[in-house]
Order: sequence, then structure tokens, then C-alpha cells
Amino acid sequence: MATTVTSTKPSPISGFGGGPKAPGPNGNGSHKRNGHSFSPQFSARSYRIGMWVAMAAIFMMFTALTSAYIVRAASSNDWHPLAMPRVLLLSTVLILVSGGTIEAARRKLKSGAHSGYKMWLAVTVVLGLGFLASQLFAWRQLAAQGIYVSSNPHSSFFYLLSATHGVHLIGGLLALIYLTLRARASTDSEVAVVKQQAGADVVTLYWHFMDVLWVYLFVLLFYWR
Repeated sequence: MATTVTSTKPSPISGFGGGPKAPGPNGNGSHKRNGHSFSPQFSARSYRIGMWVAMAAIFMMFTALTSAYIVRAASSNDWHPLAMPRVLLLSTVLILVSGGTIEAARRKLKSGAHSGYKMWLAVTVVLGLGFLASQLFAWRQLAAQGIYVSSNPHSSFFYLLSATHGVHLIGGLLALIYLTLRARASTDSEVAVVKQQAGADVVTLYWHFMDVLWVYLFVLLFYWR
């Protein structure tokens, strides 16, 4: 009597490559959170999309302010250009250097060098605080010269644009501090590692955006005619 043998070989359709998908706690590369499947790759992608949306909103706001600045400068007789406080050159150097340090932090994390990652994050925080301090010092220099928000249209735009950029930079500093605290309490789970890398990626992207935005404002305020 012939015996029928049933094959247990997985179907070639499984995993699109003839083999099973990468193992995970749920057997399909996903994780359980509050009874629902959770994909760390999806979480990282949502972080990036959210950051791009936030930067687009900030970009549109500064575009509107730039348009108002250009129109006001071209249509008024009371426009008196400010003499640039020299400390703003230091501000510009600090924020450009901080763009390099945060990129170094991101790459250290990607290579698994966690001590280097935390060190470069801390350096970036210090540089960011130095940038804000130098901005405040520039404000004090202008105030000592009797130049305030309402002194003339150019001073009004300088205070408005630099303050708005500073507020958004403070948001970046808070994100950096969060990353630093999270790095100290990180775990080796797949979800934690992916979320940590995604967080570093989006904060680095935002910080570079702040770098470029300040250079743009600096040129607009003191070199554009």
C-alpha cells in the first residue's frame, strides 16, 4: 500500500524570497504594544514625516516674514540699516560648528559608539546655548546704543526674526536634551534601538535646518540691499 508523504517545506511565496520573514516577537518582525502590532520601521518613518511637516510650516512662516521685510524695506523712507553687532559673527560660527558636532553624534550612534554619541550630543548642547547667549549679548549691545524694537523698521525686523529663530532653536535644544537623557537610559531591544536612531536622525535634520535658517537670516538682515 503506497504511503502519502506531506511536505513541510515553506511555500516560495512566504517572505517574497523563498524563506521566512525576519523573526520578531510576533513572528513577523513586528512587536506588540497595548495588544496591537507595532513595527519599529513604521515608527521611524512616521518620525521623519512629522519632522518634514513641521519644517515646512516653519519655512512658510519665515517666507511670509521675509516677504514683509523686503516690501517694508523697499517702500519706506524711515528705514535705517543697523550696524551689525560683531558678536553675531561668533553666533554664526557657533551654530555652524554645532551642525558638524550633531552630525558626528548621529554617525557615532549609527556605528554603535554610544559613548561618542553622548559626548557629541553634549558638545552640541553647549554650542547651542553659546549661540543663544551670544544672541542675547547682541540684543544688549543694541539696547546700550538706544536701539530697541520700535526704534525703526529694520530694528523691529531684527528683533522679530532673531527672536523667532531663537524660540525654534530652543525647541531643538530641548530635543537634544531629551536625546541625551534617553541615551543614558537606553536598552538593547530592537524597538529602543530603532526609535533612538530615528530620533537622532530627525533632530539632526531639524538642527541642520536651524543652521541654514540662521545663515539665511544673517545675510538677509545685514547684507541684503
